[in-house]
Amino acid sequence: MTTRTWSPHSWRAKAIAQDVTYDDQPHLERVLGKLRRLPPLVSPVEIDRLRSQLADVATGKAFLLQGGDCAELFDDCSQDPIEHKLSLVLLMSLIILHGSRLPVVRIMRIAGQYAKPRSKPTEIVELDVSDANGQNVKEKKEVLSFRGDNVNGYEPDDRTPDPERLLGAYFHSTATLNYIRALLSSGFADLHKPLDWSFSHVRSPDLQQAFSTVIDSLQDSLNFMRVATGGTGGSARGGTETVDLYTSHEALLLEYEEALTRPYHQTKPQSFSQPPTRGGTPAISRSGSLVRGDTQSPVRPTRLATGPSGLDSSQKLDPTTTKFYNVSSHFVWIGDRTRQLDGAHVEYFRGIENPIGIKVGPTMKCDELVRILDVVDPDRIPGKVTVIGRYGASKVDEHLPGHIDAVKATDHVVVWQCDAMHGNTKSSQTDPTLKTRHFADIIQEITRSMEIHRQKGTILGGVHLELTGEVNEEGFSVTECIGGSMELADKDLSFNYRTHCDPRLNYEQSLDVAFLIADHLKAKRRGESPRDILMSTLRGRLAAKLL
Repeated sequence: MTTRTWSPHSWRAKAIAQDVTYDDQPHLERVLGKLRRLPPLVSPVEIDRLRSQLADVATGKAFLLQGGDCAELFDDCSQDPIEHKLSLVLLMSLIILHGSRLPVVRIMRIAGQYAKPRSKPTEIVELDVSDANGQNVKEKKEVLSFRGDNVNGYEPDDRTPDPERLLGAYFHSTATLNYIRALLSSGFADLHKPLDWSFSHVRSPDLQQAFSTVIDSLQDSLNFMRVATGGTGGSARGGTETVDLYTSHEALLLEYEEALTRPYHQTKPQSFSQPPTRGGTPAISRSGSLVRGDTQSPVRPTRLATGPSGLDSSQKLDPTTTKFYNVSSHFVWIGDRTRQLDGAHVEYFRGIENPIGIKVGPTMKCDELVRILDVVDPDRIPGKVTVIGRYGASKVDEHLPGHIDAVKATDHVVVWQCDAMHGNTKSSQTDPTLKTRHFADIIQEITRSMEIHRQKGTILGGVHLELTGEVNEEGFSVTECIGGSMELADKDLSFNYRTHCDPRLNYEQSLDVAFLIADHLKAKRRGESPRDILMSTLRGRLAAKLL
């Protein structure tokens, strides 16, 4: 791939799926011009570091945890929602880290996940209107579908796409990311802080005991780390006070992504840091920035100048040293609805340096998967592509083995990730207008994916989950998915159903998943079988209850 055959706007010559039509094109161009002048949200150095860490995931040296909202709302850009999500992902990663003894690469669906693909461009809604007699009646009306806060509003009278919402997405993403950075730099992830582990929500006494046993072991490990790193002042010796955390979103609106795609020139600066004093000395740190044995100075991209309409036409780019980065996020992915080989999204994705994801479902043919990998990763860079399987519990055994075999026959080194959410969406039996997911289906797809990869001699490197730590005014978690150690039933969904899009795992259910993954990885590390208490109780007992 060279800049002669690709540019940030070359996708415009291709057919595009899930496009948004704006009535006022001059207004759109003014907004895009503003976005092109705004500073990056993330840096190429951070993006390259993530890609390096994902290469470790691809080879089984780390585990990938990716999670967050189905679709962010601008109103979620607030202190409590951000803290709840961040805290949940950190706790989950800590549980998985303890069980697996592997570094956990943390990517959140946050600071940019404002757009959602829809199966239909319009939908039928019921509106309250007054009849001729002044009585309130229900009237059905066809309106444009809600496409996310960066496109249109949720209320039926606010469905016209508005270019100003693209700027709103940028500034809300900026504020969210800024607060996350502030939290992490202020000790929010410090392992020395006491953890409040409460399992009062767990109905099963056996599960309560199992979870408590895990936490007792984890606390012992933390106490050891407290001593090993010099107590609460451990930062001077490697410390346990901060972590790497990365942002991600589905790159759906290509006009927005193009405006935040910037050229950088690869240069190797002078290094002012001293080399390691002794090769192979381990660093005691929770940071995902691992010591990799390469003591050379890192390659640091240098920003190239652009004009208000993008690249400066007078500037000649050297295709051997010029790289393009999407600086709106560290990691972006192509959705299952926009992965057409000859489409605009694949064309855009093939030219950026970011690590990328490709959603893969039952409709993906094996040869098609290989052809997409050849297009977006012609250089076969380890960690560049994450294959995100979203088959559904009932279809993973049918489709995943063939996809694994197809990729194994190539020299692509991909990260295999399980999205156990999107293939398991169902309608509530109590209220068919509500979408839900069964916890038993979610863990079935995760555990079956792990077993299939084991049989194939490959590695399931991570999971991709829609989750939230959100609570209501009374402190109750959301009730959008059925099951888990809380034993939520279908009739409980309306208690605190808050999503504007797809159902999410709540705080307690998310920790359930973390315990299950940690148990499986611990058993794999020891050459044992996972404990029946975590697998059979959460899957079998709750599945039986739902019948």
